[in-house]
Amino acid sequence: MQHHNAIQELTAAIIARNGKPVNELVVRATIESLGIRDIDVLPSYGLENIAQLAAHIFKELDAPMYLRSKNKSELQAESKHEKRVLYSSYASVQLSHFVKDYATGMFHLLPVFLQVAAIILCGFSLWAFVGFNELQATAVVLGVIIGLVATGGFVQAIGKQVSFYWYHDDFIMTRQAIVNLLSTAIKTLFGTFVFIGVTNFFLHLYPYQFVLITFVYAFLIGVLLLVLAPLYTIKQRWMISIAIGVGTLLALGLHYYTSIHVYLVHWIGISVAIIISAIHLHFFLKRIIATKQKVTNAPPVMMLSAYRNFSYFFYGTFIYMFIFTDRIIAWSSSVGRNLPYIIYYEKDYEIGMDLAIVVFFLLAGVLEYSIASFSRWLDIGQRSLTYKDRIAFGSHMITLYTRHLAILGVTTLLIAGLLYAIVTQPWGYQAAFNEAITALSIRVLIIGGFGYLFLTIGMLNVLYLYTLNRHKKPVVYITIAFFINLIVGLLASRLLSYEYASLGMLAGAIVFMIYTTREVVQFFKQLGYHYYAAY
Repeated sequence: MQHHNAIQELTAAIIARNGKPVNELVVRATIESLGIRDIDVLPSYGLENIAQLAAHIFKELDAPMYLRSKNKSELQAESKHEKRVLYSSYASVQLSHFVKDYATGMFHLLPVFLQVAAIILCGFSLWAFVGFNELQATAVVLGVIIGLVATGGFVQAIGKQVSFYWYHDDFIMTRQAIVNLLSTAIKTLFGTFVFIGVTNFFLHLYPYQFVLITFVYAFLIGVLLLVLAPLYTIKQRWMISIAIGVGTLLALGLHYYTSIHVYLVHWIGISVAIIISAIHLHFFLKRIIATKQKVTNAPPVMMLSAYRNFSYFFYGTFIYMFIFTDRIIAWSSSVGRNLPYIIYYEKDYEIGMDLAIVVFFLLAGVLEYSIASFSRWLDIGQRSLTYKDRIAFGSHMITLYTRHLAILGVTTLLIAGLLYAIVTQPWGYQAAFNEAITALSIRVLIIGGFGYLFLTIGMLNVLYLYTLNRHKKPVVYITIAFFINLIVGLLASRLLSYEYASLGMLAGAIVFMIYTTREVVQFFKQLGYHYYAAY
């Protein structure tokens, strides 16, 4: 009896440290780590040596009562989750979650709202200026588009690869992944510049000074996006707002109180934002490596790393291409306007699309809440429902998904009311820019607004699929949507008028929404199977 009790105590100690061990070697290593020697085994446990003791305990752990054994850390985490289950069904708690998550989503877009406020109040922001003529605006906007498209895929890959190491507490590899991806992205930027520069040299599409200005904006915007992306992943999102805010304030100060050219003011402001972000990122990682790093993994083989991230990379690239395709199509159409260059900025179209994208920005809070709520209830369902309730599990998630779409719909109506007031009321667009909005801009706003709504629903679906580790289908769907955007936009802008390039964006967004919604619903119907099949 004494030996039996001693073995039971030792078994409990092993479970507390490891949970359910995967093999005898783990049991043996744990026994030795507890300071037990071979000579201690016979008098204390009635067996000849540690090997026999480990085999005996491992066999005992195959009993049904030990199948769900958890270590101390897992039990603490489970206790927190059980407390969450107890109160998550209360309406007041759900409301508090919505307010918190929506506010979080809006806070993440604070840098964007800073730029909007700066351009409305001052006519000047970190990379925009209402005093640009159309040729200058073309150079700047093309630079911004090239910078975003060329780095968008890397931003998505940074989110995937860096978060993997970050949440495994491997901060050395977190830093290494950031350095590697940023280096590759910057090389890609320069490769893009070389390709465009060589093409322009032979075809003489734009003046060389124009191309140089475009490249500088593209490089700075691209690098800014790249250094901000890791801050988002490693929970230093507040620094994004600080870096953008300081850069914007500096640019405004230089614009109003010096005679420095607008281009240089922009470049200085963006460079300062980049430097602030990079310095904070460097010292934050240096400090956390020095204080919290325990072990590190070997660097992955390059091809394996590329395979893990390729779907995220292409999704990020195509989503930016999708967003800007209609602008390029509209600005390259000669139907209804004169074109001095192959792609030439058109103010009224851009105003309509800039107002339309407000729909997407203000729905960001709903996306944040929906994913956070989905993750909470997915975890609760896993812990509270049995295998026999797997069908109810999937049905409940579909109900939750429908509820999220309803919240998104109500929020969209409120946003539509806000945009209507901005367009029609004297305190709105006219007061901000001292001119009335044109009928063409309103048409583009309406078409683009619906397009961004459907695109947002599609992106919400993709976030669900990413949460469920279904990351390959979204690449296929956004690729299909991109080509529909391209084809419909070209036809509409060439057969009707240039502003109807927005119909391509609308058509592509609808297709993207339909495909991703179908994928999400089908997966939810089999969600119980996929979860329990993992055990």
